[in-house]
Amino acid sequence: MQGTVQRVREVLRESGSSEEIVELPAASPTAAETAEQLGCPVGAIASSLIFDVDGTPLLVVTSGAHRVDTRLLARLLGVGRGKIRRATPEFVLRATGQEVGGVAPIGHPQSIRTLVDVALDDYEQVWTGAGMPHSVFRTTYAELVKLTGGESAVVAGT
Repeated sequence: MQGTVQRVREVLRESGSSEEIVELPAASPTAAETAEQLGCPVGAIASSLIFDVDGTPLLVVTSGAHRVDTRLLARLLGVGRGKIRRATPEFVLRATGQEVGGVAPIGHPQSIRTLVDVALDDYEQVWTGAGMPHSVFRTTYAELVKLTGGESAVVAGT
């Protein structure tokens, strides 16, 4: 699966980003574990979550400080709440080419509609997955929206 990290690196380079991929000492499949290794607030971790919206993938890049509210997603997308669920590991792999625990917001085989959590804009820099559970890269909220072609959205309740 090292090819997934290489695809992320290529997207970063093609976009003109100067950020480098960082290899963590240990795999960190949760936002809390990643934040601990990086020494940053958990809210500055941009977790890439895939949802199955009636058979179509949706990528939600959310702050590690909270959970995605599927009721909000349903309203944003104009679908019934029952049409949205967390994707299975197999669905995630098919949609992204990456395994759960290391999903990056970029570097997928095809374009995926993406919502980027506005809560990430509270941080000067954010860290996100780079295709493997031990790989991350630093970016800004604005660059993350640009890289993903995503839409800014409120994805968690208050």
